[in-house]
Amino acid sequence: MRKIGVLGGMGPEATIYFMQQVVAAVEAHDDSDHIPLLVDNNTQVPSRIKAILEGGNDDPGPVLSQMACGLVTAGAEALVMPCNTAHYYADQIATATDKPFLNMVDLSCTEAARVTPGGKVGLLGSPALQQVKVFEQALEHTGLTPIYAAEQGRALATIRSIKAQGPSEFAAHTLSDICAQMAHDGADVICVCCTEFSLLTSDINAKLPMFDTLQVLVSAAVEYSRSGVSSSDGKHGGTEQRRAISP
Repeated sequence: MRKIGVLGGMGPEATIYFMQQVVAAVEAHDDSDHIPLLVDNNTQVPSRIKAILEGGNDDPGPVLSQMACGLVTAGAEALVMPCNTAHYYADQIATATDKPFLNMVDLSCTEAARVTPGGKVGLLGSPALQQVKVFEQALEHTGLTPIYAAEQGRALATIRSIKAQGPSEFAAHTLSDICAQMAHDGADVICVCCTEFSLLTSDINAKLPMFDTLQVLVSAAVEYSRSGVSSSDGKHGGTEQRRAISP
């Protein structure tokens, strides 16, 4: 199986959750059935939100590129990054090495187009996503229209709350309210596009179909890792095809 390099630490709990989901996505009977991961859980990456929303002087781009190079040097054969906002720097990461970068934003927009062709996608994520249009190009390519939270301050406060205190019932209630607003504004599907929010996906009452970008990335990482393994290799290593769609 191909080794997957993970640009992590944004935040650390979301990175660990991504790893747990990769483990859960594989039907395994022994350690060797699982996907090999190389993880740089770098909690010192400059704040993406601060750099984008507040014009901070610390640029995450070079740090992320350096992480990508380090993972490839360590043996990674493809790269993933379980942080949506950091995909603003995706081009820098993709060009830093000669290995594939599995772009979570592009993959998730393809998934959204499968769920609601030509529809409107409620983006449940950081205000930075709207400010620098992280999803816009990929949505346009797939014929989709974004719907954002009307109260971006509540979304940002919830991200900071989860980073500081972990997931909570209050955070889940806030996110459910934001989903209701996006549904009122015409969203056909909710895309959970903040990996802090991924920690609460099962507790969010969206009242619309909903999928999680982190789960989309999990599926892509597992599929890529195992794409060179024939059905006769590793009898118990097959992946379970789990769609991250909830009613």
